[in-house]
Amino acid sequence: MDMAPPDRPGTTTPDPETQVNPGRPQRLPEPANRPRPSLFTRLSSQFGSRGLTRRGPALDDAARRELLLHGVEGTATILSVRSPVKRPPAPPDSTVPPTVDIRTRAERRVDARLAADRRAEERAADQLDRGDEFWVRIQLEGRHPYETRVRQRVSAVDREWMQPGDIIACRVDPGDHDRMVLYLPAPEETSRTNIGKILSDGRRARATVLAATPVAADYTGRDDPVLRLDLELHAWDEPRPWRVRLVQPVPLSALELVDLGRHLEVAFFTVDHGESVAVDWLTSREL
Repeated sequence: MDMAPPDRPGTTTPDPETQVNPGRPQRLPEPANRPRPSLFTRLSSQFGSRGLTRRGPALDDAARRELLLHGVEGTATILSVRSPVKRPPAPPDSTVPPTVDIRTRAERRVDARLAADRRAEERAADQLDRGDEFWVRIQLEGRHPYETRVRQRVSAVDREWMQPGDIIACRVDPGDHDRMVLYLPAPEETSRTNIGKILSDGRRARATVLAATPVAADYTGRDDPVLRLDLELHAWDEPRPWRVRLVQPVPLSALELVDLGRHLEVAFFTVDHGESVAVDWLTSREL
């Protein structure tokens, strides 16, 4: 009669669930008293560009003029900007001393031709990659907002007004909503000017944070992150509270102020969905 061998010291009985399905991945045990991550860690872990494909080369001048004339007008909120990275020169070949050339004439001719082809390919790649890459949130009339990437060449002066959180104008191809041209509106219509005007001339209200969601890409911890803030506003001269949604950069030192249930000091012109609302971060620290 067969009998199971006695348990040997130092061995453990296999889990019955593992015996039934040995190929099933096993879940690691949860550590005891695991600390809850901070708000900064939770927000930073969500930054990225999942699901967004990188755009091709920047549009040429003829395509830009066509879109500016016939494209659908809209607004674009800058979520992230990535500048082109120049490729470092290739290191010299260290296998052969520079003063010694043991190649034949035919081999030198072939190597020279390959080097010329490689330089031509690098110049073509640099030509295609030239231009900044913008991650933007597009709002067109009669259509839900959507996010996409745009590669476009802009001047250094214009780029100062195309930073994360700025709202600019755009013209979109009606047949391809990912093909567009970004451009700056009139100075009095830029979001940076509007925010300053709202904070200086607007009415005051107290806001309660309902949700804070990161929307910026390529977050590295050096620049202010762009967040989508859902707020409930209370003003002494309004009969009832109302809710708004803002997409704007939040100072790194103020991230703790946008946790759930925290109160912020805001300014506004009228009761709307957030178009005329700006957060006063300096005053909100004192609440």
